[in-house]
Amino acid sequence: MDNLSLSDETQNSSTRIVNDIPEALRDKEETPPSTSSSWQRGLIIGGGLAVSAIALLVITLTILAGVDRQTQEVTMESVPSSPSPSPSPSPANEVENLLGHLPYAEAPEDDLKAVTSDGRIRLRSSAANKFQEMRKAAQAQGVNLVPLSGFRTVSQQESLFFDIAEQRNQLPTTRAEVSAPPGYSEHHTGYTIDIGDGKVPAVNLSPRFDQTAAFKWLEQNAVRYGFELSFPKDNPQGISYEPWHWRFIGDRDSLETFYKARNLQNTQE
Repeated sequence: MDNLSLSDETQNSSTRIVNDIPEALRDKEETPPSTSSSWQRGLIIGGGLAVSAIALLVITLTILAGVDRQTQEVTMESVPSSPSPSPSPSPANEVENLLGHLPYAEAPEDDLKAVTSDGRIRLRSSAANKFQEMRKAAQAQGVNLVPLSGFRTVSQQESLFFDIAEQRNQLPTTRAEVSAPPGYSEHHTGYTIDIGDGKVPAVNLSPRFDQTAAFKWLEQNAVRYGFELSFPKDNPQGISYEPWHWRFIGDRDSLETFYKARNLQNTQE
């Protein structure tokens, strides 16, 4: 066979092979995508995912911020507010207390009146008048009320407190149980009087005075004349029981003198 015939035969054979492949298979053959087109599509997809991720992060943070704010509001509402501190008492309402005794000013000299014939024992005029009236009423019933001590100056109280404490070898705390420090005695006011029983002088200025007819009469009648016991048993000031020590509270000034001081002391305890 010559060359021409072989070439023709070869070409005819190739044509037959191509024609033997179904058309459906030939139609599906596609040109592979270029590298540049794939990169562009990847960039677009990646960018879209990044935007979605950022949007999701923003939404998540917004929700968390709202929850945190609500939690703080609930917490603030559930925690009770601290009460405002109580105001401190003003200096004008403060009252000194020395060894259980309250301070008292001296009575004015021109308002003092004697309740004994020698003029040694004096009281404020209102208290003196009522004591004399009370004493006469007791005498009418056979009871002898004897005045033992009335108004005292601060200097007299100073000697009574310190000198006797020295004689008895007493500490101020011990002495204060039976005698007020100077400046802190009810006797300074002129409204207070120590009373004894003229028929039983041995128990004067003693706790045993409460067993006398004089004390029993005072218990039942003293208030009618404006007098009360200053230091009964178990008194809040911690002063020893003094059944002989009576104070006048029968007018406005005397009442304010003792009760304002006592009330102010109680608010500080």
